[in-house]
Parts: sequence; C-alpha cells; structure tokens
Amino acid sequence: MANQSSRNVWVDYLRATITVLVVAHHAALAYTTFSVFNKDAYILSTHAMVDNRRWALLDDLVGFNDTFFMSLMFFIGGLYFFSSIAKKGVLAFTKDKVYRLLIPFLLLGTLLMLLAYFPSYYLAKGNTAIWAYVKDFFTTEAWPVGPPWFLWLLFVFNLIAAFAYRLFYTKKLVSNPTLFKENTKAFTVFIILFFIGLLAYLPMAAYFGPYSWTGIGPFDFQLSRLILYFAYFGIGIAVGRLAIGAGVFAESSSTVRYYPVWCLLAIVAFFVFSTGFLNKVLTGQQLNIKQMAILNNSLFVLCCTLTSIAFISTFSKLVVKKITWWDSLSSHAYLIYLVHFVYITWLQFGLLNVNIPAGAKFFLVFVLSLGLSWGTAYLLRKIALVKKYL
Repeated sequence: MANQSSRNVWVDYLRATITVLVVAHHAALAYTTFSVFNKDAYILSTHAMVDNRRWALLDDLVGFNDTFFMSLMFFIGGLYFFSSIAKKGVLAFTKDKVYRLLIPFLLLGTLLMLLAYFPSYYLAKGNTAIWAYVKDFFTTEAWPVGPPWFLWLLFVFNLIAAFAYRLFYTKKLVSNPTLFKENTKAFTVFIILFFIGLLAYLPMAAYFGPYSWTGIGPFDFQLSRLILYFAYFGIGIAVGRLAIGAGVFAESSSTVRYYPVWCLLAIVAFFVFSTGFLNKVLTGQQLNIKQMAILNNSLFVLCCTLTSIAFISTFSKLVVKKITWWDSLSSHAYLIYLVHFVYITWLQFGLLNVNIPAGAKFFLVFVLSLGLSWGTAYLLRKIALVKKYL
C-alpha cells in the first residue's frame, strides 16, 4: 500500500476540539429552554439533569453542535482505517478495536454511567438506596448508555469495514482513488458530501422521524442518523486511503484554500436552519407538512456538510505546528470523552439550588468538568494498560 502518511497533527487537534464541544454540549443541556425532566423514567428526559434556570443562547449552541459534530467524529474514526489495517492485519486490527472500543464501552462505560445517573435517580425517586438504584438502572431505565454510545457504533462500523476489506480488497480496486484527490475541485467535494448526506439521511428521517432513538440494552443509536454516520465513516476511509497530507484536505488543495468561505457558508446555513427562515419565506407557498419536513431535513444535511468541511479545512490550513497544551488535550481526549459525563451531571446537580444565572452555571459546569476530566485522564494514563488502549 503506497503513499500513507503519518498521523497529521491537525487531525488529532480537531478530534480533541470536538471532544471539548461534546463537553460543552452536555454542560449546556441542563439549561436550554426545551429541557424537560421525566420523573417516571429519567432516561426519557432531554438530559440527565434539568435546571429551572434557562438561557436561550444555549439552545443555539446545542443545535449547532447537533448538526455536525457526531458525523465529524465518525469521519475522523475512519481516516486511519487503511493505514491501521495494513500495519496490523485484519485479525489484529479487530482485536485492537475490541480492546479500544468494545470493552471500554461495556465495562468502563457502564460503571461511569452508573455513577453519572445517580443524581437523576435521586431527583426522580427521592431515594438513595444503592441496590434499588442499580435495579432501576438496568430495568426501568433499560441500561442508560450516555455518551459512550458512540464507541459501540464505531466498533461495529470498523468491524463491517474490516470484513469488507478481508472479502473484497485488492490493490487494483483501490490503488487509484479519484474522488478525493488533492486536485478535486472544492465545489465537487461539497456536492459529493452533500448528496451522500441527502441519500443517507432523508429516507431515514422521513420514515423514523429526525429524533427517534432505539436499541437493546446499552446498544442505543439514533435511527434517523445511522446511515448518515456510516456514510461519514466511509468518507473518512476514502479520504484516508490517500496520504491525508496529499489528499482532498491537503493544505494546498482548493477545498482547504477556501476555508473562510466554508466558515461563512456554515454560519449562514445554520442561521437559516435554526431560525426557520426559509419556512417563513415559503409560508405563502402552501407547502404541506411532508414537504416542510423534507426542506428542514435537507437544511440539516446542508449544515452538516458545510460545517464539517469548514472545521476540516480550517484545521488543515491553520494548524501548522504542535502546541504543548493541545498535545496534552489530544492525548487525553478519549478518556475525557469517557469520564466527563460523571462530572457534568454531579456538578449540574450541585448547582440546582444555587441562585445564579444559567449562563454562569453553564460556564462553571463546562470549565470544571473539562478540567476534572482532563486531570482524571492524566492520572488514569499513568496505568500502562490504560495508556496502551485509551
């Protein structure tokens, strides 16, 4: 396999930045105007903790993140598929994913969610009996998965890709990928990603609805976005087939050169999507509910496409050297992702009766949970086995 690059710093820094956005996302969910807590089954709440203090600006933060950041995480998850499987072989690659993704999801994820959701149980039941909580956790709440849901789905995607690689891979088949070469025009890249997104998302969102989740036990996933996430994972694999520094997101590519344009278009697209601007403009066109749903779902895909390209191109263009603190954040990002939800829920719980504005509560929860998660990750990585896989 020719022309594989070493890991690019900007990819690692981008992944770390998205992890920070995940922490901010969960820190904000207690204080959005749409937050609702369900005492009968807290798993049906919009978030594990819901405060009576609200701030509408956080609705936009949550809405903005929701349009792109999980798709982008799956994209990054696929970038090093070819280089990794070529180095390790299919069996060793699969074994590595079991240790890095599946086991942490089942064991560490379950333990951490047991810690994270205890305040929710207390608010719902007014009970602190540990055994009653554990029983409720696995029965009434059906084993809440929390943020680690990403890990098991990424594991399955890698398993599918490894199986396909074992069955169908030939050097002739993938030796000259053309869709994502450095000289591919920027508009072509946008069109490819946008239409892949439409094909992956619109039918699923139309049939299941844009917000429906399902699963068995902890194996939860969002129905409408399942194929979209797999598509972005596959796009990541295709982009990573070439050396990333020489592919469509190389620093000198036209896609990356236009990074300010992508940023501007992403902001405009989110404004149109979040404000319902087109809905208001088209009010007199007598569009039916189905047509309006297609329009809104298409705008969601447009936001996902433009914002993902904006982040990727901006990091590829501007991240040109290593920075010590960012290196540390990057090294600890996986564990920060795993442990942050515990700190989030307990800090939000501790601030429930504190008489300060929602914005101040959000800031405190975000900064403290990020710092505590970072510190916890630093300590855990002192353990050789943890450092090897996490």
